[in-house]
Amino acid sequence: MKKFLPILLLAFVGLFIFSCKDDDQDFDTYSKMRDVSGSFTNANGYSFTVPINIQNTDVVLIYRRDPAASNAWQFIPKTYYLSGGRELDYNNLFDSQNVEIFTEANFDQSTMTSSEISQYLNNQTFRVVLVPASASKGGPTVDKNDYNAVVKYYNLDESKIQTIKVN
Repeated sequence: MKKFLPILLLAFVGLFIFSCKDDDQDFDTYSKMRDVSGSFTNANGYSFTVPINIQNTDVVLIYRRDPAASNAWQFIPKTYYLSGGRELDYNNLFDSQNVEIFTEANFDQSTMTSSEISQYLNNQTFRVVLVPASASKGGPTVDKNDYNAVVKYYNLDESKIQTIKVN
């Protein structure tokens, strides 16, 4: 019996060592990315909606591909200053089920020139980055304006990006 008691005590302590982890990691949720492409038109109200499925506490980051650069991503909301004091804004709203990406302007967007429409409204690509709240707790924060820093910080795999065409 004297030999059995230390072994039982060791087994009991071992149970608590392996069952109680204090790292608060959530292993069933992970960051995801998807590309969304489409055109903003008067017919769609200069917006489109992308279905998502996240928790209310999760974070959605949206980046617009800069058409002037091959692989540059700009964090939105973003304002572009056009000629004549005109301003065009890319913006977004999201909840746990949908992300709405839209443009707003201090002028009638139907009056844009064909080159402006081509650059700012037609065939736009956005990268939607879904980040679980548990992935952003504690530790240093990341500069959300720097797409490459976000990819590195959340250990995102760009080779597994799903692409959605909205219109």
